[in-house]
Amino acid sequence: MVTGSIVTHHPRTGCYCILKEQDMVVSDGEMGRLERVDLRDAWKSEAGDFTPWLAKEDNIKLLADAIGVGDLEVEAQEKNVGRYRADILCRDTEATDRWVLIENQLERTDHIHLGQLITYAAGLDAATIVWVSRQFTDEHRAALDWLNEITPEKILFFGVEIELWRIGSSPIAPKFNVVSKPNDWTKPSGELRSRRYSEEPTDTQRLQLEYWGAFREFMERRGGSIRPTKPLPQQWMAFSIGRTGFLLCTVVRVRDGKIGVQLVIQGPDAKAHYNLLEGQRATIETEVDERFEWQELRGRKESHIEMWNEYDPKDQQGWQEQHRWLFDKLQVFHRVFAERVKALRIPEG
Repeated sequence: MVTGSIVTHHPRTGCYCILKEQDMVVSDGEMGRLERVDLRDAWKSEAGDFTPWLAKEDNIKLLADAIGVGDLEVEAQEKNVGRYRADILCRDTEATDRWVLIENQLERTDHIHLGQLITYAAGLDAATIVWVSRQFTDEHRAALDWLNEITPEKILFFGVEIELWRIGSSPIAPKFNVVSKPNDWTKPSGELRSRRYSEEPTDTQRLQLEYWGAFREFMERRGGSIRPTKPLPQQWMAFSIGRTGFLLCTVVRVRDGKIGVQLVIQGPDAKAHYNLLEGQRATIETEVDERFEWQELRGRKESHIEMWNEYDPKDQQGWQEQHRWLFDKLQVFHRVFAERVKALRIPEG
């Protein structure tokens, strides 16, 4: 293979991923030419073909790598978020409060999709909004740049063009090109750093990062159905429970000397969902022989169901015992709430 062109084969999808574009590549002494493929040759429709393809784990990871975010976990396709609807709704596993909404097009960008993006930004408190299209007009690229200038720090816009390539009769390979991004978004050493983590960490943040790193290793050794997430210098580590608006979190309160597990209920229907679960309180607590703290949190846009223990996170010698407690209670929360939250239905009227 000639220097300057990197083509890798993905073992699970069988696709070739083009990391750097080059007119010519050489393999086993033979030359192959990159040929561009029309998007419509791969996907006939956006909703029926392109969206399901992009929502697959391997493909959403390619997009996440291109824009420089960490792990994205797909929550739903064609999903209502409050009064709004996104082609793909993801959870940024680095933050419990951040949605990633993806709008995709097989054609050139248009005003309709731009209006949808602005609607999402107006209706959500914290979101990363990604617009994927075959081609961005200069006007729409400039509009995203302007939105990144004027919107609050919690709202982030990315514009991404998608291309398809092949070499001879090889499988088609996707290539994402970022054409617009927030001004302060950088990706040193392949890893995104935003304002949030660009400053020198405090002693508490260093402790939190080390604590969650050790807990992740503990979870990986123990195994199980709950996938550990990336450790970050913050109070919590978040885990999906399988439905939009609900998260499991492990929490350390360094100042208070406490650790805990929470079911966090968010979104416009948070209070209604909380009340439905609280109505099952006796059954739930009898089922697992545990007592939870039920926190409606009136005046806030979320509610919690919690369990705490008086362990001091600063006591590093006790981390093994603390991590065992967190792991065991996390399994209890998942076992008792996962199917229940999926089955919740708010009565009409």
